[in-house]
Amino acid sequence: MSTATMTDHEVVSRDDWLEARKALLAAEKAHTRQHDELARRRRELPWVKVETNYVFDTPAGPRTLADLFAGRSQLVVYHFMLGPGWPEGCPSCSMAADGFDATALHLAQRDVTFIAVSRAPLNEIEAFKRRMGWRFTWASSNRNTFNHDYRVSFTKDEIESGAASYNYGSMRFPVSEAPGASVFYRNADGEVFHTYSAYGRGLEPLLGVYTLLDVVPKGRDEAGLKHPMAWVRHHDRYEAAKSEQSACGCGNHKVTA
Repeated sequence: MSTATMTDHEVVSRDDWLEARKALLAAEKAHTRQHDELARRRRELPWVKVETNYVFDTPAGPRTLADLFAGRSQLVVYHFMLGPGWPEGCPSCSMAADGFDATALHLAQRDVTFIAVSRAPLNEIEAFKRRMGWRFTWASSNRNTFNHDYRVSFTKDEIESGAASYNYGSMRFPVSEAPGASVFYRNADGEVFHTYSAYGRGLEPLLGVYTLLDVVPKGRDEAGLKHPMAWVRHHDRYEAAKSEQSACGCGNHKVTA
C-alpha cells in the first residue's frame, strides 16, 4: 500500500474490525499449516555426501568443514556477501547478520552450530566484523572452492555472459558474490552431508525486520525504489544521505523469487 492511499483507508467499528480480523486469521492459520508441511518436506529431502576436503581460515586457525560443526551434528552456513577486496559487506546481508549473535546462541541449545562464510580473506572479514560489533563465528573460504561449489560466487565469465547458476536456475547476476544459506549434517563416523540450501527470497526468514514490516499499515513500502532493498543501510550508516551507494558494489542486491 502506498503512502498516498493511507489517508483513504477504510475505517470501521470495532465489531466490524473483529469480523474482518477473524476472516484473515483463518487464512493465516492455513498459511502456518502450509509452512509446517514445507518444513517437513525439507527434512525429507535426500542428502549428498560432501567428498571435498574444504579447509577454512578462522580466528582459531585452519578448520575443515567437519571442524566447523564444533562438536554438534548440524551446521547452518550463511553465505555472506563479502568478496576479496570489498571494503564492507553487503548491507542486506548485514541487516540479517545483526540478529546472528542471538540466533547462534539459541541454536546451539538444539544441536545446531551457526556460522557465516565469505570468500574475503580472514583479515578483511575480521575488520568488518569489528566495525559492526558482531561476535558470531565467521570463516573465510578464500583458499577453497566452497563458495563456487555452493553457487554463491561467480567467475568473471559467468557475470559477463549473464548466465550465472543461482537459485537453481540460470540468471544474470551483477556481482561476484551472492547470498545464500546451506545446511549440513555430520554423523557419528564424522561423515558430512549437504542437506539443504536456499537462495534469493528463500532467505527472507532471516530478515526479522521484514516480518514486522509485513504487519504495519505501510508494509514494506518499497514501491518506487530502484529495487526492493534499496533503502537498507549498515546499522552505522542510516544517518548518511539516502542517496549514498554502498561501497561494496553489491548495490543492496535485489532478492527475487
